[in-house]
Amino acid sequence: MQVELNPQAMPKIPGAKVAILQAKWYREPLDRMVQKTIDLLMEAECPKPEVHILPGSLELPLAAQTLIREETYDAIICFGAIMKGETYHFDMVMNMCAEGLNQVMLEEGVPIIMEVLPVSSLEQLEARSQDNAFNKGIEAAMAAAEIIDWRRRTKTK
Repeated sequence: MQVELNPQAMPKIPGAKVAILQAKWYREPLDRMVQKTIDLLMEAECPKPEVHILPGSLELPLAAQTLIREETYDAIICFGAIMKGETYHFDMVMNMCAEGLNQVMLEEGVPIIMEVLPVSSLEQLEARSQDNAFNKGIEAAMAAAEIIDWRRRTKTK
C-alpha cells in the first residue's frame, strides 16, 4: 500500500553528510527518485549529497561500506530496482542486497536507507518515481532526515 508522506514535517538537518548510491539499471525512474531526495534534503538544510552510480544493486553494500570506512557519513541512501523475471535470480539478488546493506549498517553504525525496489513490471517502478506524493525519493529523504535528527537528539554528552 502506498502511503502519502508529508515532506513539510521533515526535520532540518544542517550540515549532515549524506551519500546516495544508485544502481545503473532502470536509470530514468531511479534518477527521478534520486533528484526528489536531493531536493528535499537540501530543503532540510543538508548540503547537496554526492551521488555514486554503481553497476547494479549487488554492488550497493560494498560501495556503502567503502564510503563509510573512508569518511564520516550521517547516512547513506541506496536506490536500485530489481525486476522479477522467470528465474530465481530476482530473489537471490534482492536477498543478498538487503542482507548486505543491513550487515554494513549494523557493523559500521551508520544508517543506510534502502530504496531498492523489488518490482514485477516497469509500470510498478514508474508509479514510484513520478513527480507526486508517492515518489520513493520522498520516503528516502524523510527517513534519512528523521534518523539523523533522532541520532543527534539522543547522543549522550
